Amino acid sequence: MADTFNYRIDHHGSLVRPAGLTRTDPESVRAAVEEAVVRQRKLRSTVVTDGDYPREDFRSAVLDGVSGFRRTTEKGADGLDRWVAEALPKADGPLVADWAARLTEATVIAAKVSLPSPAYLAATTFEPGLGPASARELGEALAQIVHAEIRLLVAQGVRLVQLNNPLLLDWPGESPLSYEDALAVEVTAARLDERPEGVRVGVCPGWAAPATVDRARVEELYATVPADRWILPFHQGTEAELDLVRYLPEDRDVCLGVVDATAPALEDIDTVMSRVDAAAELKDIEDMAVSPSRGFADVATSPLLTAEEQRQKLVLVETIARYCWGNEF
Repeated sequence: MADTFNYRIDHHGSLVRPAGLTRTDPESVRAAVEEAVVRQRKLRSTVVTDGDYPREDFRSAVLDGVSGFRRTTEKGADGLDRWVAEALPKADGPLVADWAARLTEATVIAAKVSLPSPAYLAATTFEPGLGPASARELGEALAQIVHAEIRLLVAQGVRLVQLNNPLLLDWPGESPLSYEDALAVEVTAARLDERPEGVRVGVCPGWAAPATVDRARVEELYATVPADRWILPFHQGTEAELDLVRYLPEDRDVCLGVVDATAPALEDIDTVMSRVDAAAELKDIEDMAVSPSRGFADVATSPLLTAEEQRQKLVLVETIARYCWGNEF
């Protein structure tokens, strides 16, 4: 049996930024983060994040804190500004640990930090003939940096770290980083052999389930990457989403992304609960948590919902958690 350590009401980390927030003004960001902590506490979330308010997008925790990368004028396949690696990256200091330390000081709720996974960054920033000799070499350098940051975060009191790799559930065949190399890179970053009680490392392998699940590949993913928690999309009611739960090892916990963070309409709670019930036939409900399907603003300037729509979605997640576990969080 896995152990959720009661992180039942989860979210991916990024939240809709307040209107007028200027990331270049540290005092403004600090005040906004403090307000976000209060809002998360009022929503009864069992984790609290800084909303990614200090960062431009979900990759910035790494790209802004290391040398060796250059922003281009191109867009990547995901629509984000494309960055390329011109040299092997080196950390200029802590990446997000300073902000995380403020979270742990502000509340007794478990502090959570989300980071882009090193395999995702290597796959999307490697340019042949420019800097690193291979995408694997780039990924390994990034993995060492991310692993060191995770250790620092844990030392500062962070209890849940989430690595985001939107490509893992449907790895692109044209990627400069092979799937096998991607898994090896993620292993280096995610492995945490020694940690205080209650600390968990989770992996989000994609924002949506593929049309069909390659059982051998997803079982290899689960068996290889030493994540305590898998944060899985579970908002469409498809058989593929159930397969992602079905193939999960018994000793890993799962966070089900039960509400769609991209659509303002609220889900019917009976429909959501019927999906959770189906998942509970495959895995012990005591080893589950619930969350939105993805972050609400993985890019600061492109929130997926309004602040009020976001609040309603988080309230719904909290309600679903109470249907599942009562008040035992």
